[in-house]
Amino acid sequence: MPLPRRVFLTKGVGRHKEKLTSFEMALRDADIARYNLVRVTSIYPPGCKLIPRHEGVKLLVPGEIVYVVLAESYTNESNRLVAASIGLALPKDQRQYGYLSEHHSYGETERKAGDYAEDLAAGMLATILGASFDPERSWDENKEIWRISGKVYRTHNMTQSAVGSKEGVWTTVLAAAVFADWED
Repeated sequence: MPLPRRVFLTKGVGRHKEKLTSFEMALRDADIARYNLVRVTSIYPPGCKLIPRHEGVKLLVPGEIVYVVLAESYTNESNRLVAASIGLALPKDQRQYGYLSEHHSYGETERKAGDYAEDLAAGMLATILGASFDPERSWDENKEIWRISGKVYRTHNMTQSAVGSKEGVWTTVLAAAVFADWED
């Protein structure tokens, strides 16, 4: 089975009186509404290159079936904070696979949700690489241990948050890792 050679991260927010349409608006804001999205789980393929969104969308064709790791959150409650985040953890050895995580939350700031998603991905990667992992430690403590171990090379997140509309319409936030440029 071919592997994707590239991946890009994106995010969006949408608002509409219909929940489905607010999701569509968030997909448009993230620049991925033109594709047939298929959700996949959390593995970042070995050797896959992280590229900017504007480069990634150039590799895709409208109507194409596109694999994504997708996080989304909805609300129609006035002033309710929602967030969706994708976390990414890459190993130092690029022949090894990495991890992506999805996090959906209510009441968390963009930074808190992003740190949590990043922590989830790094924790999953650390456990398969044999790096010490203590879920009771803070994110910063674990991150320092993983950096010192030399096994977790880089972490990143893509997070979108928004406050529910005062008019009570649906607010949707999403974040996605989008796979593109497949091997032949």
